[in-house]
Amino acid sequence: MEDQNPRYVSRLTKKTFALILAGGRGSRLYELTDWRAKPALYFGGKYRIIDFPLSNCINSGVRRVGVLTQYKAHSLVRHIVRGWSHFKKELGEFVEILPASQRYSDDWYQGTADAIYQNLDIIRAEKPDYVLVLSGDHVYKMDYGAMLVEHVESGADMSVCCLEVPVEEAANAFGVMQVNEDSRVIGFQEKPAEPAQVPGKPGLTLASMGNYIFNTEFLFDQLIRDAGDGSSSHDFGNDIIPAIIDKNHVHAYPFRDEKTGDRAYWRDVGTLDSFWQANMELIDTEPKFDMYDGDWPLWTYQEQLPPAKFVFDAEDRCGSAVESMVSGGCIISGAEVKRSVLFSNVRIECYSQVERSVILPEVTVGQNVKIRNAIIDRGVTVPDGMIIGHNAEQDKANGLRVTDKGVVLVTRGMLGQPEGFA
Repeated sequence: MEDQNPRYVSRLTKKTFALILAGGRGSRLYELTDWRAKPALYFGGKYRIIDFPLSNCINSGVRRVGVLTQYKAHSLVRHIVRGWSHFKKELGEFVEILPASQRYSDDWYQGTADAIYQNLDIIRAEKPDYVLVLSGDHVYKMDYGAMLVEHVESGADMSVCCLEVPVEEAANAFGVMQVNEDSRVIGFQEKPAEPAQVPGKPGLTLASMGNYIFNTEFLFDQLIRDAGDGSSSHDFGNDIIPAIIDKNHVHAYPFRDEKTGDRAYWRDVGTLDSFWQANMELIDTEPKFDMYDGDWPLWTYQEQLPPAKFVFDAEDRCGSAVESMVSGGCIISGAEVKRSVLFSNVRIECYSQVERSVILPEVTVGQNVKIRNAIIDRGVTVPDGMIIGHNAEQDKANGLRVTDKGVVLVTRGMLGQPEGFA
């Protein structure tokens, strides 16, 4: 097959323009996204979530990328400018920011399809054969080249990237693709109570990941038609896909692990519990998501910081971190850190204990503090002697947010500290 020819794949990726939808608020993350869009949220010790689809594009050979921004985009734009603006347009590669600039209407982006529609002139100027539409708020590693090959060889007008998930997991949670034996989409269900099963694979269903490939002219036709429909919500899942599956060829592409053939790693960190859990998974001895894969590097912007430092070795105050990830600029001063993720420039003072927690950048933890099962937002100063995550009722009385699963969120505003940077 041609898909084994790297030059064939590279020709397809060079003809592709990727658009990353990065305007989402992430309301289920509550105060964690009060000052930043969900794609700008920190993840994994040194990254932001937008780094994962961007790294996938670059590693896949898709080097023309537009990032569509809207909700509280300052920190997201700043991160992209600092970390992703070094590509050369003269060489046919770039990462550009595409804010909602009202070129086709007086409205901001009204839905995922409308966001692409309002940038039709930019897409036309690039003259791609294929348009890759990606969600900007998921954590995963994926070679888009393999999906492009299957899209072209299937003869599809549009391809939808899907996860094979158990029916009970998808129920009321995912948009589900109904397919025939050739993986052609014949129906779409929006968060159904009883998802359709994959032919020949009882118990499994195809859940949409929100990643799509379109033949460019077909995409233009559908977006222009949808824009003229006053009853449409202008969303790919709600409007575009249901309108085209009867008369057009829509292909379902299952996202699988290249080595095992099983369901690949993919996380929607859209709730406080899922965000906390996904970070905790990274510190396992053999994590499901390998950030140390030299064949698929993860790119980001990072300051030049000194190495992490652990000081004091007395019996009553020993600076240590066990089964944890500790980023540059951190100082663990006579404190204990266990099974936690510490982002850059975190300082933890003497006699404190941090366990099973996610500590975002520039946090200062005072002396004699105890933190467990928590997310501490960027820039928080935890006062001396404060106890977090040991008593849910006390945490709530202190103005902290506690999830149903017992994860505690601490932000600057909750502690009466100045807010505003993200």
